[in-house]
Amino acid sequence: MTISMPPSDKSFEAASPLSPLEVTSLLERARLLQRAALEGNTPKLLRGKNLGLLCDAPPDEAQALFRSAAEELGARVAVMHPGLSLLSAPQEVQDTARMLGRLYEAVECQGLDAGLVENIGQHAGIPVFDGAATENHPTQRLAGRLGDKTGLADNRRFVLQALLLDAVA
Repeated sequence: MTISMPPSDKSFEAASPLSPLEVTSLLERARLLQRAALEGNTPKLLRGKNLGLLCDAPPDEAQALFRSAAEELGARVAVMHPGLSLLSAPQEVQDTARMLGRLYEAVECQGLDAGLVENIGQHAGIPVFDGAATENHPTQRLAGRLGDKTGLADNRRFVLQALLLDAVA
């Protein structure tokens, strides 16, 4: 899984695959969220949390998925165009990452180079996700393991919500 976390955080490590324990934890939490949604009782566990969405692409399905997953749990999401690239000065990337760390509890990066995302994650001091809401992210394959009580799109949202809760709540 590609996610950068502050060094002291025990939830995930940058660019590591999901361990069996992480898979179990995410699926258990996703099933709880699925059950709550089916009962019409989705908890606002991220109320008061501010999340950032860095993306260079026009609005798409992955951006909408991230926003709906976070907002359904009560978080506020700010969408930003980073203006950074691999050619950006290292100090500019570090300064931007530190500012993001002051403003947000976590940041999702979509469509950015993996090296840039890793660099942001090293300096932000908060969880930094690399495409957690995209179809290519390892957690999205877990959606099919939630069963057929809800559709695949909803299952993807529940898995993403579980990931956000593990990292932020």
